[in-house]
Amino acid sequence: MASFFSSVRQGFGGRSNKGNQQGKGNGQGTPSPTAPYSPSPTSTHSPGVPPIPQSPALSSAMSFEAQQGAESAVSSSSRRPPFFFREEYAGLIVKGNFMTLAAKPKLVEEGEWMAHQVVEQYRLLEQMIDIIKVIDERTGRPICNPDVCPTMSASGHTYTWLDNNKKPIKIPAIQYINLVQKWIVGKINDPSIFPTESPAANATTYASGSLTPISTPQPLGPTNLNAPLSQLSGREWLGKTSGFPESFESDIKSIYRQMMRCYAHIYHGHWLEPFWNVNAYKELNTCFIHFINVGKLFGLLGDKEIEPMQPLVDLWLGMGLLPSAPQTQQKENAPTGSSQQPTLTS
Repeated sequence: MASFFSSVRQGFGGRSNKGNQQGKGNGQGTPSPTAPYSPSPTSTHSPGVPPIPQSPALSSAMSFEAQQGAESAVSSSSRRPPFFFREEYAGLIVKGNFMTLAAKPKLVEEGEWMAHQVVEQYRLLEQMIDIIKVIDERTGRPICNPDVCPTMSASGHTYTWLDNNKKPIKIPAIQYINLVQKWIVGKINDPSIFPTESPAANATTYASGSLTPISTPQPLGPTNLNAPLSQLSGREWLGKTSGFPESFESDIKSIYRQMMRCYAHIYHGHWLEPFWNVNAYKELNTCFIHFINVGKLFGLLGDKEIEPMQPLVDLWLGMGLLPSAPQTQQKENAPTGSSQQPTLTS
């Protein structure tokens, strides 16, 4: 587990560009893409975009617009599926059981574990986003820019943003992603959503190296004058005993949904350029399969959110890399951990 996180933290510096060597493959037995690459359909001209408000109220103003296009990578039967939906390009940089990375340690409260997982998943996604923000030496512009990606699209789906008047608007993908990143960071850094201190907290170190407090549940009763009325009322929710708010579960599901949209756009818009060309597509696959595994195991993603990437998820299911029925799997690891730890491939 530790080796996996360490490998991702190292970033992608020093990778050679494969753009001039695609006819020779990648040197690891994976064939080089030869069929024309067909990114998801987008309009040919960047739409007029109203100024994006800077108000924090925008944090909850997001909407989804699904458009089934005739060129959809999933539904089209007239051409081969995109490269990332083919088994020869579905490889990972690690071997092992991803359930050991997702399953909650038995001695950790579930709210704490979910907060830890969401923060870790965003950290990994952020590294993938950094790749599409690299300046292309040929154009002097980021790889993902308004001309290349005039809308936030993935397959037949177009994601929209709500303006100040709560009207859905289409904006360039990079602008959408930047706003999502700002929104997620704001959520994670908000102590009312992700509390960092507790009167009875003990620090524990996860395998990823981060420190996260684990709260000891305290008895609530008439003598606890500082206890919120919602806690005294007997209602239960995810993370209640660790001090997480009643809205915590809906907040992390919203964060996960937005991260899913970013992954979908990265695959449909940028798998070939830059991830294939810099030989980083296996790292992308590894981060995404871990993201999907956590999302399915804890019910953070629905079928509608996964739809743009469902063929790849189905492929991994068929290969035995994802559990076929996550709801029946153990959500907890033994305190000593599992011997089936993911390890880096050579």
